[in-house]
Amino acid sequence: MNKSSKIYVAGHLGLVGSAIWKNLESKGYTNLIGRTLQELDLMDAANVAAFFEAEKPEYVILAAAHVGGIIANNTYRADFIYKNLQIQNNVIGESFRHQVKKLVFLGSTCIYPREAPQPMKEDALLTGQLEYTNEPYAIAKIAGLKMCESFNIQYGTNFIAVMPTNLYGPNDNFDLERSHVLPAMIRKTYLAKNLQQENWKAVREDLNKRPVEGLDGKASDKEITTMLAKYGITKGQLELWGTGAPMREFLWSEEMADATVFVMEKVNFEDLIKDKNEIRNCHINIGTGKEISIKDLSYLVSKTVGYQGKIRFDSTKPDGTMRKLIDVSKLNALGWKHQIEIEEGVKRLFEWYVAGLSL
Repeated sequence: MNKSSKIYVAGHLGLVGSAIWKNLESKGYTNLIGRTLQELDLMDAANVAAFFEAEKPEYVILAAAHVGGIIANNTYRADFIYKNLQIQNNVIGESFRHQVKKLVFLGSTCIYPREAPQPMKEDALLTGQLEYTNEPYAIAKIAGLKMCESFNIQYGTNFIAVMPTNLYGPNDNFDLERSHVLPAMIRKTYLAKNLQQENWKAVREDLNKRPVEGLDGKASDKEITTMLAKYGITKGQLELWGTGAPMREFLWSEEMADATVFVMEKVNFEDLIKDKNEIRNCHINIGTGKEISIKDLSYLVSKTVGYQGKIRFDSTKPDGTMRKLIDVSKLNALGWKHQIEIEEGVKRLFEWYVAGLSL
C-alpha cells in the first residue's frame, strides 16, 4: 500500500471511521474516499455495486455499522442483525467482485460466548452461548468475520477481521437511549450535575445540541425534569442500569484507528493462519487488556465531570455479560500496543463533549 493508493473508508464520519480517516491523513495517505449515508446507503446493494464500479477502490476499511448500547441492542433486535448483515454483505461482496487488494472488517468482542474464559482469546469464538441482550448484533459480526475468512480460503483474498473492545472517543453517539455505556454515562452525569446545581442554561444548551425524544432546550423546566427522570437523571441522584459489578475494557477510538491502519499496512491473512488443515479464528482482538468495573467507571466519570450527587444502580435492569476482557497477545506480538489509559481517555472525551456544546 502506497501513499497514493485509493482507500475507501466506509463509515468515515462515525466514531471509529473518522479517527481512521484522520490517522490515514496524518500518515500521508492522499487518496481517501468517503460517502455519507445520504450519498451512499450501504444497505442498498445496487447503489453499493455502482459505487464500487465507479470508484474502484484498491483498499477498503469497513467501519460502518448499525451500533448502540445495551438498551438499543435488546430492544431493536431485528434492526441490529438485519442492517449489519446487509451492510457487510454488500461491501465485502463488492470488494471481492472488484478485486480489492485488502479489506479490514471491524467487528466486536461481543462475538465471544457469555461464559468464555477470561481474558478471551480469539480461539474462544463459537465455543458457547452468546450474551442474550446483544445476540443478534453478535451473530451479524460473526457472519462478517466468517465471510472474510471464507473468501480468503476459497478465493485467496486478503480480508482481515479485527475485533475491537468497547470504544469511546470524539464523534461518539451520546443519545441517552441508543449510545454505548461510557458516552451515555458521561452525558447523564453532566446533566445530573447541572440539574443538581440548577444550571438550567447548561441543561438547555445540552438539549438544544442533542434533543431527547424530540424535546429540546425550549421546553419548560417541568417537561425537561420529567423527561430526564425517565433516564434516571434527577436532582441529586443519578440512576444507572444494573448492579455496577460488570467489568469492562475500554479503548480510545483514535488508538483503535491506529491499530486498524497498522493491520492494513503490516498484517496479511497468511500471517494469521495457525493450522492450514482447518483455517479458523484468524481474526485479531484489539484492546488494552485492562478492565474496570461499571461502578468504578461511574465514580471516575463523576470525579471528572464534577458531579457530587448520589449514584444508584438499578439491579432490576440487566447487567449484560459480567466480565468482558480480551486477550491482546496476538496483536501485541504483531507489533502494536495501546498508550492511552482510561483516566486520560475519560478526561479527553468529557472535554470534547463540553467544547462541542457551544458550537
